[in-house]
Amino acid sequence: MYGTIARFKVKPGMGDKLAEQQKVFEEANVPGAVMTTIYHMDNDPSEYYLVVMFDSKEAYFANANSPEQSARFQALMEMMAGEPEWHDGEVVTHSMYKR
Repeated sequence: MYGTIARFKVKPGMGDKLAEQQKVFEEANVPGAVMTTIYHMDNDPSEYYLVVMFDSKEAYFANANSPEQSARFQALMEMMAGEPEWHDGEVVTHSMYKR
């Protein structure tokens, strides 16, 4: 598996729109997408972390280089207070706990 972790800040009042934009990605049924998690930091109301995982590096970059993802990213950038900080890499381990 392969993915990215992004750190970014959202413009004031855009938190709800960020959640709406995430639904757009979910509904797109992007090939190879496994999961997405968005964290809202306690110590800074404008700071978020995004974790995205794909089933392969090839699927990740196919999405990253697609016109559809470019359009989704442009919509996301309208909510951000600057460029995100990206950290791409291989997933070493991934666990989901059923409770």
